Amino acid sequence: MGSQRLSVVVTRRLPEVVETRMKELFDVTLRDPDERMTRDELVAAARGADVLVPCVTDQVDANLLAQVGDKLKLIANYGAGVDHIDVQSARQRGILVSNTPGVVTEDTADMAMALILAVTRRIPEGLAVMQAGTWQGWAPTAFMGGRVGGRRLGILGMGRIGTAVARRAHAFGLQIHYHNRRRLRPEQEEEVEATYWESLDQMVSRMDVISINCPHTPATFHLMNARRLKLMKPTAVIVNTSRGEVIDENALTRMLRTGEIAGAGLDVYEHGKDINPRLRELTNVVLLPHMGSATVEGRVEMGEKVIINIKTFADGHRPPDLVVPGML
Repeated sequence: MGSQRLSVVVTRRLPEVVETRMKELFDVTLRDPDERMTRDELVAAARGADVLVPCVTDQVDANLLAQVGDKLKLIANYGAGVDHIDVQSARQRGILVSNTPGVVTEDTADMAMALILAVTRRIPEGLAVMQAGTWQGWAPTAFMGGRVGGRRLGILGMGRIGTAVARRAHAFGLQIHYHNRRRLRPEQEEEVEATYWESLDQMVSRMDVISINCPHTPATFHLMNARRLKLMKPTAVIVNTSRGEVIDENALTRMLRTGEIAGAGLDVYEHGKDINPRLRELTNVVLLPHMGSATVEGRVEMGEKVIINIKTFADGHRPPDLVVPGML
C-alpha cells in the first residue's frame, strides 16, 4: 500500500471521536446526513473506495459486489454480525471482510438480562400506568410477575455473548441450560453450573426463559419456527438480543396473542424496522429499537476496532478481525 492514504467510505455517522481519528489516518468520506444509504449510493460508495465501512443496515450482497469493480479491497464492518455481507462472494473477488467481535459482548448481555427482568416482572406495564397517571396506589395482587430466581434459562448459542448472559443469570439464581453447535469444556460449564442439551427441541420444551444468542446464518434462520415455539411451556418467555431472523416473528406474534407463550422481550426483528403491528399492541411484550450494543463505550470501541483493522490492512498485514467463510 505504501505511504499513500487509503480512501475509506463510511456509510453512517459514527461517534465523533471515531470519525476524527479516521480523518487523521485515512482519506475518509463521512456520511452526512445520518440516513441509510440507498442501494445506488451504496454501490457508488463501494466503487469509489479502497475500504468500505458498512453497518448492519447495509445489504452488501453478491449483486452489489458484482458492480463494484477492482478498487475495493476491504469491507471493514462496524459491528460483530456479518449476515448482511456476502462474505463468500467478497472473498471470491479478492475483497477481505473484517468485523468487531468481543466489543459488544458485555453490553448485549446486560440488555438480555434487562429484557428477562422486564418481561418476567412486568416493568413496561407498570411504566405505562405511571405515565398515563392512572395508578390507584399499591394493591396486594397488582402487577404480579414471576420470581426470576430458580427459573430455568435456556441459552441458544453459547458463544461470547451467550456465556456472558449465563454469568449474569447465574448470579440472579437462574438455572443455566444451553444448546450450542459444540459443547463447552467442563470448566466452562462448571463456572455457571450449565447443563448442555444436544437436542434443542428437548431443551425448549423444559425451559422457563429462552435467550437467543446465536448469529444469523442459513443454519439458524427460523431456528425458532412455529413447531419449536409450540414446544415452549405456556408460562415461558423468550428474549432475543441477537438477530430477528432466528425467530419466526409471525408465529411468535400469533402465539403471544393466544397465550401459548407468556411473554417476549425483543431487541431485534425479522424484517428490520418493519415490525408486525400486532406485536406492538401486546402488553406481554417488551420491544426495544435494536439498542443492545448502544453504549457510548461500546460504540467507540467498535470504531477503534474498525480503525485497527483498516490500519493493519494498510500496513500490508492481515486484519486481526478477518472474517473467513468457514467461521460462518
